[in-house]
Amino acid sequence: MADLWWIYSKPVPANGRELWTLFLQCSCITAVIGGLFYNWMFASLEYSWHLSIAMAISFSLLLLLTLLLVHPARCVFSMIMPTLGTKQGRKLLFSTCIMIAAVNITPNIISNIKTILQVIQCICKNSSDSLLNSTALLEKVSWEFGDAVQEAIPSMHKPMNGHFRFSLLQNSSLIYQKMHLAGEKISREFLSAEVLVKDSVRVANRLAAGFFMLYLCFESTWYLKNYLTNLSFDNFYITKKLERLAVDRRAAHLLVGSSKKLIRPTGLKLSREEVVLCLVQAMLVTVALMLMLVVVAMDHFAFSVADTAVRKAAQFSAVPVTLSIKYKAEVGIMPFLFKIFWRPSEALLLSDFNKTYHHHLLFSSAHCRISPPTPPKPSVLLVVGLLFCILYGTVFLETFARRLCRSIAASFFQSQEEKRALHLYRKLSRRHRKEQNSLKGDV
Repeated sequence: MADLWWIYSKPVPANGRELWTLFLQCSCITAVIGGLFYNWMFASLEYSWHLSIAMAISFSLLLLLTLLLVHPARCVFSMIMPTLGTKQGRKLLFSTCIMIAAVNITPNIISNIKTILQVIQCICKNSSDSLLNSTALLEKVSWEFGDAVQEAIPSMHKPMNGHFRFSLLQNSSLIYQKMHLAGEKISREFLSAEVLVKDSVRVANRLAAGFFMLYLCFESTWYLKNYLTNLSFDNFYITKKLERLAVDRRAAHLLVGSSKKLIRPTGLKLSREEVVLCLVQAMLVTVALMLMLVVVAMDHFAFSVADTAVRKAAQFSAVPVTLSIKYKAEVGIMPFLFKIFWRPSEALLLSDFNKTYHHHLLFSSAHCRISPPTPPKPSVLLVVGLLFCILYGTVFLETFARRLCRSIAASFFQSQEEKRALHLYRKLSRRHRKEQNSLKGDV
């Protein structure tokens, strides 16, 4: 592995064997990256498969030529991998989480809301249908009651028609048509809103992903540029070259006295600034996690409400309606004579109408078109949870990722690393001399 990395990091291969080895290394890297690039475009960004394949092949060929011919490009590409563990990598993971939520969670919420509205529409339609059908009962009652009234009244006083007329049933088709149009309008609006949300999030995620990838390359390039041009940039590590230089010049005590300010690149020690930065980034990830949990909770709540609405609507029982009519017609026999003799009056019973009518109001029907509630997908929750675990991991590994970037740059440009070690050694020597002079002045 050390020999392979040595060949990979060399500016120019020394012979044909090293050139062939470098070509095989770059080919394997581009094949793996091309496959990941295709899967990212097709599965995550939702591009068409033919466009994803064309872009992946073009990107792989371009990457192969760049890695094979341009030595600094190999260094930048190698630093992109650990850079994924920094804030730029977290932005890509955040973009992936948003895309997963937009493609899987948001449609679930909208689908369950549509189910709830379908239940409400079904209840309204059946209740109005049952209420309109009750007018037939009222018409029957009116005719029977009218017949009883006409039979009880003498023929010379009979009205021409003692019946009521109901015209509500004539407009039932119009009511059904309006309810159907209203339901179709709501369905179209929800469908258009769902399509708009998914398209907007897809376009925004594609733009954000492209921007973050370009910025990832830019950050690696910026780090390499500062590493090559600024000797003080990210130069506070006790490297092997610095230790060898200090031993050769018999100044190992400089490293011992500066151990609190210098850090070994392979150690686990974090500076105070690095600890504060990790805590701040962890808080930001926690805020994003809370927002994602709110979306997931909305998904579960919408499913719970939709499932309860469907089950309760299926359990609705018919509401019995009872209509009782009591009608009694009497004719008094010489009531004034009974009043004179203080006797209770007697009456001749002409009609005694006493009937009870029954009807049932229905609120649900098996003929309603209600789509079943869509439960949350456990696989989506698992993927989102795994991504956030990786996000928290990158927060605490960001410092070590930057150290790995410095080590990669040092292996690609060893002469520059020697200059940086010499610069740090001279800086420590000047600081040590100032401290010695200040102590002599105090004495």
